[in-house]
Amino acid sequence: MELAGLSPHPSPPLHLRQRSLSSRSFISPLSCSLPFLTHHTSTQPLSLRRRNLLSRSKTQTDEEIYEERDYEEEESTSSRKPGSVLSLNNKPSRNLSLLNEYEMEELEFDPSHKSGFVAVLGKPNVGKSTLSNQLVGQKVSIVTDKPQTTRHRILGLCSGSDYQIILYDTPGVIQKEMHTLDSMMMKNVKKAAVDADCMMVVVDACKMPHKIDDILEGICTLEKKPPTLLVLNKKDLLKPGEIAKRIEWYEKNADVDDVIPVSAKYGHGIDDVRDWILSKLPFGPAYYPKDIISEHPERFFIGEIVREKIFIQYRKEVPYACQVNVVTYKTRPNAKDFIQVEILVDKDSQKIILIGKEGKALKALATAARLDIEDFLNKKVYLEVEVKVKEKWREDEKLLKTYGYAGIKIY
Repeated sequence: MELAGLSPHPSPPLHLRQRSLSSRSFISPLSCSLPFLTHHTSTQPLSLRRRNLLSRSKTQTDEEIYEERDYEEEESTSSRKPGSVLSLNNKPSRNLSLLNEYEMEELEFDPSHKSGFVAVLGKPNVGKSTLSNQLVGQKVSIVTDKPQTTRHRILGLCSGSDYQIILYDTPGVIQKEMHTLDSMMMKNVKKAAVDADCMMVVVDACKMPHKIDDILEGICTLEKKPPTLLVLNKKDLLKPGEIAKRIEWYEKNADVDDVIPVSAKYGHGIDDVRDWILSKLPFGPAYYPKDIISEHPERFFIGEIVREKIFIQYRKEVPYACQVNVVTYKTRPNAKDFIQVEILVDKDSQKIILIGKEGKALKALATAARLDIEDFLNKKVYLEVEVKVKEKWREDEKLLKTYGYAGIKIY
């Protein structure tokens, strides 16, 4: 496995960032029940993008493959170009004084327009991803009933005629880091908070009120902590009197600006949260086209769909030991698109569980994933899923960086 270095070209000016993002085409919004709703093909010049190139070897011998075969399909060598994304390590500059007159003319933004970055923080399984999806209006983050489902810093966009909210849905904050993967995930959480114009700390209303210092650790030491909202989620499970007591407790004991109770599952209180965010965001132009909901490419969401199905179908440590990579994505004019996905696990025992007796478990996983992928892409696909053993992959920092846990990923 070889990894090429980053392009030496600097980040483009804001108007070029917007122009490059405008080159992407996205499918029209559909029902929220669909898995993910962004689609693009990139025409951006390489000089304006940061890219890694990852070559994967096919010489592994410890692999099992489940293929959904269709013998009537015609093979094609036509291949979709790998998607590229702007680095999430670098927040786009809002220093408009650095732009020349031509660039300012290109922006032509309404001086009353607001835009900014919002970090969604909290412990595992409190409803951060559900809240983010509700604010965006579509599903951009996978959701399961298991804690720590989110691993990457997911960027979602909530846009209106006079605003654009850029949401960072982050992994759940954990105190005991078991692997290098955990450490890198927590660094991304803190980076999201540092980059934020305001923050939301999500807590579970069903649990007894507790200090949130551990969630804000390393953030409160900033010279200027951004405006912070405590979102009291799952209010639908409590009586009104209990909710009022919890609000009062957090208002007295938490270092936050405001407390808003919501039910992210049912969408209650979402408008109040959006209004609070807009009251805190600075004035500025939109960073992205208004008709998109995320900057992540197809490959990222395909991998997330497969990982969501793993979390739903398997128990105990197996979902947490899996890394999903989209190895191949080929468009075929005379046949279904071909997608090859690999699932890495730590141990042979985990591989056996994933495959199941006579391959039935893996077949069920692949079928469930394929159906959601077809909904996402709005087309039929041919899906191949491989299970491979890569011992201690969660401890390999170099490998983890190629998987996007340092903020940059090859898809």
